[in-house]
Amino acid sequence: MKRLQSALLWVTGSLFFALTFVILSTGLFLLSRERVFTLARFLFSVHIKIMGIRLKVTGLDGLDRTRTYLIMGNHQSLFDLFVIPAAIPLTYVAVEAAYHFSIPLWGSLVTRWGCIPIYRDNLEKAKQSLEIARQRLREGTSIIILPEGHRTLTGEMGEFKKGPFHLACRAGADILPFAIQGLFEYNRKGSFSLDPKPVRVSIGPPIPYAVCARMTPEQLRDHVRRVIADLAS
Repeated sequence: MKRLQSALLWVTGSLFFALTFVILSTGLFLLSRERVFTLARFLFSVHIKIMGIRLKVTGLDGLDRTRTYLIMGNHQSLFDLFVIPAAIPLTYVAVEAAYHFSIPLWGSLVTRWGCIPIYRDNLEKAKQSLEIARQRLREGTSIIILPEGHRTLTGEMGEFKKGPFHLACRAGADILPFAIQGLFEYNRKGSFSLDPKPVRVSIGPPIPYAVCARMTPEQLRDHVRRVIADLAS
């Protein structure tokens, strides 16, 4: 029964995503990025409801929607890609694994959106990607990066990569931390099974750049990981 339920959710979700892709791709030619993101938030909110995810968001009161942020959080599931935009009402681009850009439909969408590919196995290219991200932040575009680099395999938050915190120490932007709970249980990496359930996104108070600039990348990495772990507890 659960396998049949999962199959129906995958089919329904895939069909709705195909419609979403057409709408957003068209919107990127006709509308501003801000308006397209507002539309994306609505469509992704509908998408996750269709797929049985009941989203609750906390911490929005502390969010200044006029500011530029370096957004960081944990990485639980494939469905982070839909839940995070639905939860965080900011216009941003993502630094994400280069292979995402070759995924049918999704790769085309994130390329048009202006997301930044990062090459995990090529240090020089990774540095170039982080420099592009720094420039975007300086220009006033918020950036999201998930510093674990990979989805969790156990449900526990993994170690954070150091590269994003070299960026954070030089970016001139506050860090906006968040934590996702419940998506690992909904769909684990490599699993076909979907288990409809509540999912919570907890948004923490921004960490001012003045605080980030006083730390080494290693100190900042450890500090931000503790903040996100507390949000997830």
